Amino acid sequence: MTGPRAPGRVSVGAAILALSLLAGAAALTVVAFRGPARTSSLQDRVHGVASTLRCPVCQNLSVADSPSRLAQQMRGTIAAELKAGRTPEQIRAEFVGAYGEWILLSPPKHGIDLVAWAGPALMVLGGLVVAGVALRRWTAGKGEEAGEALSQTDRGLLEQALSKIPDETEEVR
Repeated sequence: MTGPRAPGRVSVGAAILALSLLAGAAALTVVAFRGPARTSSLQDRVHGVASTLRCPVCQNLSVADSPSRLAQQMRGTIAAELKAGRTPEQIRAEFVGAYGEWILLSPPKHGIDLVAWAGPALMVLGGLVVAGVALRRWTAGKGEEAGEALSQTDRGLLEQALSKIPDETEEVR
């Protein structure tokens, strides 16, 4: 049996767990900043651009997933533009110019649309702050005695009420 650990010492298991979590977080950060892998075939590039645009006919589908005739024409336009050497950003800008920003499936990350991107993160942060304050208040009151919370008047009333209760040991005799 081992004795108590010295304060400030970390067990090997805890150190391995901490390093594993740190390595996982670093890997996720690298993948998030790197973005999706580059596609090489024209079909994959067309699908990549078309999946970011909303179909004007069936507005709940992307141009890549829509079976409508207009979506097929838009995919053909995207393929022709990519063959001509235009970038996906230029193609999206052309469709935004023709249809407006609602054609984009994800809102732009500027102006008032930034609220759609920052809102969820701010809500999570606010929830963590509220949870921390609630936890601090909940744990702060644990050290008090129950009797310390009573005022002298309340304590007198409690003792008076308890004196009116008959003692159980007297009834048994």
